[in-house]
Amino acid sequence: MVFSDVFGENQQWDTTCTDLQSFASSSKALTGVERENEKMMELSKQYEQFGISEAVYRFGEETFASLAPRFAQIDENAEYNQLKVIRAMQTAGVSEACLLGTTGYGYNDLGRDTLEKVYAAVFRTEDALVRPQITCGTHALALAFLSNLRPGDELLSPVGKPYDTLEEVIGIRPSRGSLAEYGITYRQVDLLSDGGFDYEGIRAAIGEKTKLVTIQRSKGYQIRPTLSVSKIGELISFVKKIKPDVLVMVDNCYGEFVETIEPSEVGADMVVGSLIKNPGGGLAPIGGYIAGKSECVENAACRLTSPGLAKEVGASLGVLSAFYQGLFLAPTVTAAALKGAIFAANLYEKMGFAVIPDGTESRHDIIQAVTLGSPEGVCAFCEGIQASAPVDSFVKPEPWDMPGYDSKVIMAAGAFVSGSSIELSADGPIAPPYAVYFQGGLTFPHAKLGILKSVQNLVDRGICKLL
Repeated sequence: MVFSDVFGENQQWDTTCTDLQSFASSSKALTGVERENEKMMELSKQYEQFGISEAVYRFGEETFASLAPRFAQIDENAEYNQLKVIRAMQTAGVSEACLLGTTGYGYNDLGRDTLEKVYAAVFRTEDALVRPQITCGTHALALAFLSNLRPGDELLSPVGKPYDTLEEVIGIRPSRGSLAEYGITYRQVDLLSDGGFDYEGIRAAIGEKTKLVTIQRSKGYQIRPTLSVSKIGELISFVKKIKPDVLVMVDNCYGEFVETIEPSEVGADMVVGSLIKNPGGGLAPIGGYIAGKSECVENAACRLTSPGLAKEVGASLGVLSAFYQGLFLAPTVTAAALKGAIFAANLYEKMGFAVIPDGTESRHDIIQAVTLGSPEGVCAFCEGIQASAPVDSFVKPEPWDMPGYDSKVIMAAGAFVSGSSIELSADGPIAPPYAVYFQGGLTFPHAKLGILKSVQNLVDRGICKLL
């Protein structure tokens, strides 16, 4: 008999069937609430290994359950942006040969040149400069300024103070090689108390010398709203009506792929960012980009390399595969980081802390600001993020005098790419109002772990209580 070869006699087969029926019956019993409770208990035990109590875990789960509709909308945006990136790669003709690098001068680098076509297509611009020789976001912004401004020109910020590291670039704080040393002046118009634009102040500030208007999309180390692409478009339109030939540049750091359109689609002449933030997808090991009008990009290329050489040189070495694949992953990685930011906002808001954006506001970048009110709170938060990292989890972050900042700064980032802020990270100046800025997370589960660990630290140290 065929069955007896496997199961022995018929009696044994009957017994086996009975056991299977019993197993199926017991499995059916674990449905609904009981199955969910069992799942939560198993997950809770996993979180316990990271020092997260059952109370903090359940506090997080209650919040997580309420966010399903918002997370679904984020997934829809990610799907749209994913298709946009794939289409750009297909249209540019990305091939296996594009993933190879060059050395030396980098003449006729197919992968580098094709990648720049992809970026131009994604951002809907005439051209793009995407290079590993651009070392960071601040370098990309400085490059855009220094290449498109000349002595006697004026730079205007209509959205208030720029990010701290740009103060030395501009010359607000004296520094060698600043715009001020080249005779380029700077003016700013602060935002109104409600975060809106001071249109009359901007009108008065735009003059004959105004050559470039810079708009910082994200908040930096400020407690102010991040600007939506729609709001940026309104501001650009206003500025261009006053002075049509003025150049408008948007610092796009932390904002790429959060919405389905970019500032370059609403009138920006240049958008600038870092590849170790959103568009690198967590894989790019270095790099930055400038996408915009051909003349602006060419100016930047001449400054990056040399007049007469411009985009023709600049070896891509071995990074192109990571640049391409990182951009491919960027929409979904950005979505994960965005979910983490929203999760953090809702948790901390429930505990009584001021958060920007709040738990229900629309999102325009991946950064979440939480005002903790004390140096101890900022340090506890950052220590929780660091302790959740896959790299250097055993390190305790300490405030220190970082280059480019005017006060001590604490930074938590156990990242695969050093300093990558699309990976789970948190930082903040040790100065009033003692706010911490949380961003990143290549996956939502990792962001969730880091946030819960930060909450646990604050609870354990008596800085806050669960409500």
